[in-house]
Parts: sequence; structure tokens; C-alpha cells
Amino acid sequence: MNDQLNELRTLAAKAENRRTETGIPRVAMVQGKIPAHLLAAVYEPMINLILQGSKTMTVGDRTLRYDPATYFVMSIELPAVGTVHPAATGEPYLAVSLTLDPTVLTTLLAELPKPAGRYDNDPGFSVAAVTPELMDAWVRMLRLMNDPQAITALAPVYEREILYRVLQGPHGWMLREIAAPDTAMARVNLAIQWIRRDFAETLRVEALAQRAAMSVSAFHRHFKAVTTLSPLQYQKRVRLLQARTLMVASAKSVTAAAFEVGYESATQFSRDYARVFGLPPSKDAGRILGEMTAPRTR
Repeated sequence: MNDQLNELRTLAAKAENRRTETGIPRVAMVQGKIPAHLLAAVYEPMINLILQGSKTMTVGDRTLRYDPATYFVMSIELPAVGTVHPAATGEPYLAVSLTLDPTVLTTLLAELPKPAGRYDNDPGFSVAAVTPELMDAWVRMLRLMNDPQAITALAPVYEREILYRVLQGPHGWMLREIAAPDTAMARVNLAIQWIRRDFAETLRVEALAQRAAMSVSAFHRHFKAVTTLSPLQYQKRVRLLQARTLMVASAKSVTAAAFEVGYESATQFSRDYARVFGLPPSKDAGRILGEMTAPRTR
């Protein structure tokens, strides 16, 4: 499997220290030291394969680390904080990712036997060791960067194979659960979409539970199991991340950003912000702007 891993590293060698498109639908790559503020975000559902270096990902109170030849599955949108590290020998962090397309996944699952088990109390993200078969599918996918005329015909085939190999692995259940409309994870996912859309509004857990067709206690239990966060904690993380974007990208003041994302008190906003990001809002925004203007390095 070392030969496959080395070929993937060569194929992804042109990646930059931010999300770099490959020309292949839903496939991206990244390399080098990534600014910390870019690694604190609401992550979209994806399969992420580490090629070099390592990464830690913290969601709620759970932190996972993954290294070369491991892959990370995130089946739902989650606010997380990541940190990347170079290899022990100095080579920069390098990874490739496939964003999950619900239509592709649902179509594939319709053609496969239905599993017997249910996993209602497990989180919707985890790490697993890559298999030779999965690695081989990734190699063929990334080779398409050197054969763009073949992307339209072959990328969908390789995407299905990557998904199939993940479905056959220890965390394939996540993809099955999220694609089936009657599972607890799928219902939590719907609630997540509602929270993300209306994050600035007052969150009424009872209304969310009703819309998810669950009792309030069951909704709380399943939401916390899937995300490691309560619904209110999830909303707070989304609000804080959005406020950070407003202050950095739109030059909003601390007070303006706080009110725009739904806080009624700028003081409470500042306390919550410092608790999550480690600095008061104005200092953190200034630090990020300084990073953005500094020369990029790998």
C-alpha cells in the first residue's frame, strides 16, 4: 500500500494551504500549514483521506487524531476545530477529500442489500484505517487530474467505488443511516439544517423535536449522541463561527456581529466567544487579519 500512498502524494503535490479544487467534482485537496481560523468551521459531510502528516479534529468534547493511510468520515454538518501537523520528517500535511452527495449515496444504497443493524447512539463522525481497495479507488480518482477528458465518464464510477468501500468498512453505517429517512441520525440531520438556516432566531427545542417526530427527551439524547453537542450548544457554535466571519470578512464591530447572529447581549457574546476561541472577539479578529496578510508558507 506504500506505493499507492506515494502515488497519491505525487498526484496531490500541487495542492495549496487551502481547499484546492482538482477539477474532479466534489474532490479537493490541501497541503501545508493551514491558518487556524480556517480549520474552525462547520464542516460539510465528507470522506477525508490523510496522505502525509496528521490532523486532530475536535467536535464538542471529543477529539480524534488521524494519520497517513487513515480516513475521516463526517456524515453530517458539524461545527469543529481542526489542527494539522507536518510529518515527523518535516514533509507538509497533505490530504484529499470527497464531499458527500446525498443523491449519489442514495442511488448507490438503493442497489445494495439493506443492513440489519441500527446505530442510534453513536456519533456521526469517526476515523478508520484505509484498506488497499479503498486506496486503489482513490489513486484512480486522482489520476483523472492528468486525464481531464476522462473525468465525465470515469469520475462517477470511482466516486461510487470510494463510497462502496467506505460502506463496507467499520463506519459505513454512518452513510447508510444518514441516507435513510426514518433513522434517528437522518432526523437529527434535518434538525441541523433547520438550526443552520435559522441560527439567529431563538431556538425552541420542543418545536425542533416535534418537527423531527421525536419526544423532547429522545431528541436531546439522539442529537447529543450524533453531534456530541446539545441543540443549544450546536446553535451557539454556529453563531460564533458566523460572527467570526462577519468581523474578519465584513469588518463588523463586535457588537454588530453579536446582534446579527442573534445575541441579545454583547457582553455574553464576548464571554462565549473567548470560551470557544481562547481570545476576546476583537483580539481574535485582529490576530486572524494579521495571519491573512502574512506570507503563506508550507
